[in-house]
Amino acid sequence: MRILSGIQPSGSLHLGNYFGMMKKMIEYQQEGELFCFIANYHAMTSLSDGKALAQGTLEAAANFLALGMDPEKSTFWVQSDIPEVQELTWFLSNFTPMGLLERCHSYKDKIAKGITANHGLFAYPVLMSADILMFNSERVPVGKDQKQHVEVARDIAIKVNNKYGEIFTLPEPDIDNNVATVPGLDGQKMSKSYGNTIDLFQDEKKLRKQIMRIVTDPTPVEEPKDPDNCNVFQIFRLFLDDNQQQALRQRYEAGGMGYGEVKQELFETVRDYFVPFTARRNDILADKEQLHKTLDMGAEKARYSAAKVLRKVRKKSGLAY
Repeated sequence: MRILSGIQPSGSLHLGNYFGMMKKMIEYQQEGELFCFIANYHAMTSLSDGKALAQGTLEAAANFLALGMDPEKSTFWVQSDIPEVQELTWFLSNFTPMGLLERCHSYKDKIAKGITANHGLFAYPVLMSADILMFNSERVPVGKDQKQHVEVARDIAIKVNNKYGEIFTLPEPDIDNNVATVPGLDGQKMSKSYGNTIDLFQDEKKLRKQIMRIVTDPTPVEEPKDPDNCNVFQIFRLFLDDNQQQALRQRYEAGGMGYGEVKQELFETVRDYFVPFTARRNDILADKEQLHKTLDMGAEKARYSAAKVLRKVRKKSGLAY
């Protein structure tokens, strides 16, 4: 089973990144053939500062490695180190109806949020399709908001296969409904675009300040509270097993517990959970030469796989003559 996903290096890592994708991807190293990449081409739709993108790429790679990505067990690379993906993107663009892209919710949602429309943002799903199809991915772990993009990749793959024969594997989205959408401070999906994140690898003061900003309702301390409609509970449960979740739920429903109290407990839980990872991350970033070697090794493995697919595309389409 070949599994693929990626993460953008456009800013600080947050809980939504970790529980929505990174933790699951790292666990997949034990279940199948894992392909994982830093999506720095995708990040360019929202980040134009070259220095920030370069630094963010290295930090994102260090984050993954610190959290448990093993470059010996997986194929782990930076997207821009595989130029084949851009050639495949152009090829796929010729099989992508305009209407398919116009129906994509992510594009419309970002425009509605005030993000400037451009071709990169509009064609984002085609590049994502190239990432997926280039490596014959069978399962693509995504959040609910990205499910449509995997369906776009399937639609494009079907068109190409109908034209040229079985070139591409048809991918399936893999969504964990328990963490498909990690809520942010305001209850919306946690996202840097919305400014509602709880960031990892930051100092205690900043972490506590973010957690204390989680929006709650005005229910008095002594009154029972509804955990299912509480942003604090929905974030806290990500760190808890079933018994711990049930115990916290009972405290909510019994009354006598203030939101400030549970926010403090959440802060301590988040802080303690990531302390070992933070130390490991700092060590990785301190040895840039070794980090580059690790990424170069991953790129070499990824290009070997990509070249096999691209040879088929070029031969079938007439680009090889």
